[in-house]
Amino acid sequence: MGLLTILKKVKEEEHEIRILVLGLDNAGKTTIVKRLCGQSINEIEPTLGFTIHTLDYNTNTNKNYKLHLWDIGGQSTIRAYWRNYFEKTDGIIWVVDSNDRQRLQLVRSELSTILKQERLAGASLLIMANKNDLQGALTTNEIGGRNGLRLQEELLQGQTNTRHWKIQGCSAVTKIGLSEGIDWLVNDITDRIFFTG
Repeated sequence: MGLLTILKKVKEEEHEIRILVLGLDNAGKTTIVKRLCGQSINEIEPTLGFTIHTLDYNTNTNKNYKLHLWDIGGQSTIRAYWRNYFEKTDGIIWVVDSNDRQRLQLVRSELSTILKQERLAGASLLIMANKNDLQGALTTNEIGGRNGLRLQEELLQGQTNTRHWKIQGCSAVTKIGLSEGIDWLVNDITDRIFFTG
C-alpha cells in the first residue's frame, strides 16, 4: 500500500475537508461563509485575522462531510500572512467582487501568487464571482477572460491539466449560485481525494 493510498484512506475515515476562503477585502468572503452556514448576515464586519466555521455537508450521493471553512481577512496588511494557513488545504474559494473593476488587476496578481504556492498545488479552485446580481457587474466570462483574471492564458499556465477549477457567478445576499458552487467544490475534492468504492 503506497503512501498516497494510506493518506486517502485516513482522509476517508475522517470525512473532513479543509477549505480556505480568500480574496481581497470587501469581496464578500464572510457573507458567503455565513450564508453557507445558515447564519445571519445582518451584521458583517471586516475579518481581522481569521475565523473558522464548520459546516456539515451532505452530498447528493448521501455521503456526509465536515467542511472546515477558513475565512481569512483580505486587507493588504493581512495578505502577507495568508501563507500561514496553506497547510493541508483541500480546496480554495477565491471570492471576487464582480463590481470592483478597478482592482481586477490586483485580484489577478494576488491569485497568481496563491496558485504558485507549492502547499496549494493540488487544491481545487472555486472562483466565486460575488455581487453578480448587481447592475453593471462583470460576467463570469469577463472575470475569467483576457481583461480579467486571464485564467486560460496565463494564470493557470502549466496547471490547466492538474488544477481543477470553476468560476461561479453568485450573490451572497440573495444566495444565488452559492449551493451550485459549493456542490462543485465538494464533489471535485471528494472525487480527487476520497475513495468512492
